Amino acid sequence: MYSAGMAITGTGSAAPSVKLTNQNLSQMVETSDDWITTRTGIKERSVASPQESVVSLGTQAALNALEMAQVDPKEIDLVILATSTPDDLFGSAVSIQTAVGATQAVGFDLTAACSGFVFGLVNATQFIRTGVYRKVLLVGADLLSRWVDWSDRSTCILFGDGAGAVVIEATTPDHDGLLGFELCSDAQLSHTLNLAHQGEAKTLVDQTQVSQGSYRPIAMKGKEVYRFAVEKVPEVISKALFRAELTAKDVDWLLLHQANQRIMDAVAQRLNLPRDRVISNLAHYGNTSAASIPLALDEAMRAGKLHANDIIAMSGFGAGLTWGAAIVQWQINQKE
Repeated sequence: MYSAGMAITGTGSAAPSVKLTNQNLSQMVETSDDWITTRTGIKERSVASPQESVVSLGTQAALNALEMAQVDPKEIDLVILATSTPDDLFGSAVSIQTAVGATQAVGFDLTAACSGFVFGLVNATQFIRTGVYRKVLLVGADLLSRWVDWSDRSTCILFGDGAGAVVIEATTPDHDGLLGFELCSDAQLSHTLNLAHQGEAKTLVDQTQVSQGSYRPIAMKGKEVYRFAVEKVPEVISKALFRAELTAKDVDWLLLHQANQRIMDAVAQRLNLPRDRVISNLAHYGNTSAASIPLALDEAMRAGKLHANDIIAMSGFGAGLTWGAAIVQWQINQKE
């Protein structure tokens, strides 16, 4: 028995106000609204201005979550930022920690691409279950527009910017909200989706050389990623459900990483879940990587879709390749 259980007590989100529509993209590359919508389900995506950042969006999402949870930032013990696009390569979690006023907390970044929020949720839960921390702020935020090749039709239509956050608090062990999880990673297909460093040799002295450069834009082999997701995501959800001693019939809501509507539909079909049980806001935000699950979760919460004791099957999947699932029993109003 764990010393404590976990409960999500607040959700929040934030996205840039500027929208890039499919019609806008058709003026940039050879595409159309129909072509994009048919293949992805995306109609528009938010893109950050030069003045916006992972920290600014993540901070707003975090403040919204703290307000819902009615938690003073000074009570937060830990801040985890799931991101692949930090403002500072050394990490941006501490900047969000400072911005929200979590003066008693420690912060660190976690990188697992589009699986980042699920990986972060599981990490946060372990700190709570062992009694080390009692209140954790988990933020998922990415600005993928920074790393998109806007002349590449295969990728520029997919990605957007955004942030989502949850407050996770300790509760009694018998009200633990994380019922089961499964996390996976495998680099054998990493070439199908990456944002790789590209350096050139620079001679320092004599025969001593180093590599200096920057990062290439996002590169993706869409068909291979699609096949990977459709095969692995139902499998990992089923494993997490098994650990939770549940089946797909017990699931009230399927909340997947918002990558492609066709992927979400295929996963739901394989799990025999009706489409009206799939939470989706992909059409308006595109693929926001680690932000996609908490952003959709917050919208569903504020729309009144989620009710106490609902079973939510969450799954993230993406670059690495990484994938994972978490089975959560919704207990937002149940604190210790």
